[in-house]
Amino acid sequence: MKLSVQINEGPYTHAASDTAYQFTKAALEKGHEIFRVFFYHDGVNNGTRFTTPPQDDRNLVNLWSELAEKHNLDMVVCVAAAQRRGIVDPDEAKRNGKDGNNIAPGFRISGLGQLIEAGIQSDRLVVFGD
Repeated sequence: MKLSVQINEGPYTHAASDTAYQFTKAALEKGHEIFRVFFYHDGVNNGTRFTTPPQDDRNLVNLWSELAEKHNLDMVVCVAAAQRRGIVDPDEAKRNGKDGNNIAPGFRISGLGQLIEAGIQSDRLVVFGD
């Protein structure tokens, strides 16, 4: 089955991101295809490389990055939601006059068209968080 996943909550706000990660990992292990993982609303906070949880806590941003690298996942952060929360890649930083970027490895910034395409191309779009 071809799946896409939408995450609407930050990595440490609610269990949505952790649950989405576990779901995505399990789906891949069972042989399902993940077409795209789309981070929206506060979910874009999963894509900042500046997240630094305590050493005894899980680092969801790193876990997502590692999963993306291992399985060549397309992980998209919504551009409008990211800009509102100060998350920028090198192109957005330059376009907006910022002196640096903070996008985590494996993530990319794009628009809502990527979410629409994920819904069209996938058998199921599974949403985590409000």
